[in-house]
Amino acid sequence: MINQLRFAVGSIPREKARKQLRHALSLARDCRRSQHETLARILELNSDSSFSTDMGLSSVRDADRFRQTIPVGDYERLRPYIDRMQQGDFQALLGRHNRLLMYALTSGTTNTSKLIPITETFLKDYRRGWQCWGIQLLDAYREINFQKILQLVSDYDKSRTPAGTPCGNISGLVQKIQNPLLRSLYSVPPSALKIQSSAVKYYFAIRQSLMTDKLGLITTANPSTVLQLFRILSDQAEGLIRDLYDGTLTCSGADQEQVVLKLGRNRKRAKQLEDLLRSEGTLRPRAVWPGLQAIGVWTGGSAAAYLPQVREIAEGIPIRDHGLHASEGRMTLPLACETSSGLLDIGSHYFEFIPEEEGESDNPTVLEAHQLEEGRSYFILLTTVSGLYRYNIRDVVECTGVYGTTPMLRFLHKGAHIANLTGEKLTESHIVSAVTSVMQETGVRPGLFTVAPKWGDPPRYCILAEFDRFANRLGPGEFAQRVDSSLRKLNSEYHEKRESDRLLPMTAMRLPIGTWDHFLRDRQSSAGGSAEQYKHPNLIPKLEFVDDFTARYLTGNLERESGSLEVRGSDRQSA
Repeated sequence: MINQLRFAVGSIPREKARKQLRHALSLARDCRRSQHETLARILELNSDSSFSTDMGLSSVRDADRFRQTIPVGDYERLRPYIDRMQQGDFQALLGRHNRLLMYALTSGTTNTSKLIPITETFLKDYRRGWQCWGIQLLDAYREINFQKILQLVSDYDKSRTPAGTPCGNISGLVQKIQNPLLRSLYSVPPSALKIQSSAVKYYFAIRQSLMTDKLGLITTANPSTVLQLFRILSDQAEGLIRDLYDGTLTCSGADQEQVVLKLGRNRKRAKQLEDLLRSEGTLRPRAVWPGLQAIGVWTGGSAAAYLPQVREIAEGIPIRDHGLHASEGRMTLPLACETSSGLLDIGSHYFEFIPEEEGESDNPTVLEAHQLEEGRSYFILLTTVSGLYRYNIRDVVECTGVYGTTPMLRFLHKGAHIANLTGEKLTESHIVSAVTSVMQETGVRPGLFTVAPKWGDPPRYCILAEFDRFANRLGPGEFAQRVDSSLRKLNSEYHEKRESDRLLPMTAMRLPIGTWDHFLRDRQSSAGGSAEQYKHPNLIPKLEFVDDFTARYLTGNLERESGSLEVRGSDRQSA
């Protein structure tokens, strides 16, 4: 009865979302015109900011003059203005009618946090993009309307600037301002925002979601987070059932969390899960939540490496890509399941593109969205209502086609994640494709992994992974050899350098279980960002990375065995 009432009340926002989706698709018919109108709106909104005055943009409204007036830039161009905003001078970057709500913390590619302004207008566009995404899902899988949703978000108010503006994650702000009726659809309550430990947060999320067998959707940013949730469900099944029966939270680290959580208990459900565990020996998502309809995560770039394992555990549950989005803005809107390609969100931001091969040029070709060619790769530039102008986010995308006259794009990799020791131009997407191919051939699932160069005469690449997760199925050395072979097929330059012995075969380093957990905690504590949005780097091109990583996280002697570097688990050093 309650679910039927929620469905009836939700008919108005669902129809509004369908109207927004129809509008987004109608804009795609004339990409050039839509983009120029979007740019004029952005320039008008911030025309009285100090930045616009300093850059000569106050009277500029058309695209040609805009592109002639201001060069391509990055965060460092904005930093002085954002520093002033932190002290209360909000008009340094924003127009007087463009109200600041918060800053999104993002780690970017350095160890210094970046603060991305989130304004009222930006948030409106951001929410519209998510509503367009959500209505497609709800209409495709109608049962989700009557079930709970497991969604993981992070706190929007982790810290404050001197002027008192919250800094954190935009998803937490969206949850805070949601209609209470809609918020009641989520299995994880808002109190989870204040949980600092990722391990405790994920355990709590699974525990609360087990309160019902009517869970229709699991959604979070990264598929590696979904794997962690499924691992908790399987590995800590007995503890979860006991907590559900007693109304407690007894996972490791919970007693250190200074948060007030409304736990609740469900003894009937606990008994049902106990019977299921006894009969099947484990708790699987399909068995625990028979009505689970879909999983929403990133599927492009490095995230693709984790999809085979998600699909294996989820047993055929459809996966829908979130689209390419970051703290800086939403870039694409997927129109179908099981694809990372999405429609460029031309109604929210103004986009420009630099051909990937010209990424390091001092005078690159800069294209507008309607000028892209199918099959080619580009760096994407954003101009947004939050004060980012011709901002190089360093994301590389591929044009997969057009809808109307608007490009469809898929994310490939971060531009910073390109290794080039001897001219091989190895990208993160090459690495992900090679590892995914080996996973499909062997059934091996290495979990988190990173490839990094190891200098020598000649040099080579090393894959770092917690290989004990698939002990006895395939040795680290053989796994590395297979990845090496796959890379040679994918990248002709890599093959040529291997053929001429300018690169040695790839090797592997066996990490003790839990090493990546330490690495993640260090990255978060030093650079901001949230665990759910953390993009694990599958390729780190820094020559010193392997040595620095070994010195920080591992001790003891490294032993070469069958093409692998092995670190004994007893030698682990906590970060």
